Amino acid sequence: MSSPPLRLARVRQDLELLNTIQRGIEKEGLRVDAQGRLSLAPHPQALGSALTNPRITTDYSEALLELITGTHGSVESLLQELEETHRYVARKLGGEVMWNQSMPPLLPPEEDIPIGWYGTSNSGMLKHVYRRGLAHRYGKRMQCIAGVHYNFSVPDRLWDLIGIEGISLEHQRTKGYLALIRNFTRYSWLLMYLFGASPAVSRAFLGDMPHSLQEFDAGTLYLPWATSLRMSDLGYQNKAQSELQLCYNDLETFLQRMYSAVTTPWPAYERLGTHQNGEWIQLNTNVLQIENEYYSSIRPKRGTNRGERPATALAERGVEYIEVRCLDIDPWSPVGIRAETCRFMDAFLLFCAAEESPFFPGNGHCPISRSNFSTVVQEGRKPGLILRREQHDISLRDWSEELIDRIRPYAGLLDEASGHKRHAAALEQQLQKVRNTELTPSARALHLMREQNTDLHAYMLQLSVEHHETLAHGPMDPELEQRYADEAAASIEEQHHIEASDTETFEEYVRRFHAALKAP
Repeated sequence: MSSPPLRLARVRQDLELLNTIQRGIEKEGLRVDAQGRLSLAPHPQALGSALTNPRITTDYSEALLELITGTHGSVESLLQELEETHRYVARKLGGEVMWNQSMPPLLPPEEDIPIGWYGTSNSGMLKHVYRRGLAHRYGKRMQCIAGVHYNFSVPDRLWDLIGIEGISLEHQRTKGYLALIRNFTRYSWLLMYLFGASPAVSRAFLGDMPHSLQEFDAGTLYLPWATSLRMSDLGYQNKAQSELQLCYNDLETFLQRMYSAVTTPWPAYERLGTHQNGEWIQLNTNVLQIENEYYSSIRPKRGTNRGERPATALAERGVEYIEVRCLDIDPWSPVGIRAETCRFMDAFLLFCAAEESPFFPGNGHCPISRSNFSTVVQEGRKPGLILRREQHDISLRDWSEELIDRIRPYAGLLDEASGHKRHAAALEQQLQKVRNTELTPSARALHLMREQNTDLHAYMLQLSVEHHETLAHGPMDPELEQRYADEAAASIEEQHHIEASDTETFEEYVRRFHAALKAP
């Protein structure tokens, strides 16, 4: 396999290729009332069916909106669609607003947090029962934490240019994306330092859960040097998942471990059973109910057909793109993410794809990388913080500067291809954060709360209301707004059609769903 400088030279010979990189965003946000309390109202009908609307759905809770873009060849068009969807939603929320912070607002008692409802069809009930299982396994409050997912794919020709070889295009593509994921695992701590925006949490969120947080003020807990409590354990552990170590050295081992997790019973879940008082409470008693239950900062992805299991799609057609899941919501951006963040992500992910990516030793996971990630989310801004690179210690600042220097040529290639300097500018913005921790989002949040003498909840509610007003009262083309309304109405009709078309019982449907998972 060729060295990075040679790969860069090869890519430079086909710069137009970089303009066919695709990216997409899934942005979550809880609906709240004017006081910042979680909405207990159903998903608004004007937003369509959460089951079938491709743009606007819900995640765990009925109140947890998820806004989904299509795939885009430029950051500009990506953020334009994300903003348009936010504008439409803001116009339809009535007296509610979308909470624009990863850590939740004021939540009701655990039992009153509404679980996502997707109608009475078998496919809708599967999604709902899966969420019931999450409630029993992890608690409802933890499922109300929100984030931004960044989807990314490169053109197939890139794998040839950087020297990824495979027996088929599908195999070559899969090897390339797994190599990207391994490098992402090594370096994703940098994203937490640069973009982590959740150093604090409302005291009420943790309740009587054990934790190691400190008091910021009467209503807020925090860690002084934290970057992203969202990506930390918050004193919360799940033994079943903590023992599951997936492998990104090859797809076969990854799928074998995933298959084992979704087919192996876990004693605590067996004690719960699948039914209580005649109702389903979880889809099965295994380590994972389904593949997506595994919490990770990045996932290999493949589009699925209706009723197809994600692992089966990966096994049969390989990896199609990757999904980055560790980005906090940017509370100062009305849509939760900035253009410069997207451009840095593109350069960073291109770097991860093109650089050498050795296999992880032993069983294919890297405890050093996991430790670095955990250290940065909890104390990434600590002066002189030391991380571990292979068998040697290195300061976060030195390693960050070195990484940004290595990413710079990839930002340059993206700028050459697009005819501007915005990727390089985005990189320099991040370098300034490395050299001055006060410029990081996590430090900024704490500074502004102190400056305004306000707690986390009040400050984030203020920002969320301001964003809502900007979006709801800003310009939106009437034809575009009507198209969103038509799509919402069509999605409700589609849900009704699905419900009317069911011909088997839910028990039979669940049995067939589990049987559709094929052993690797």
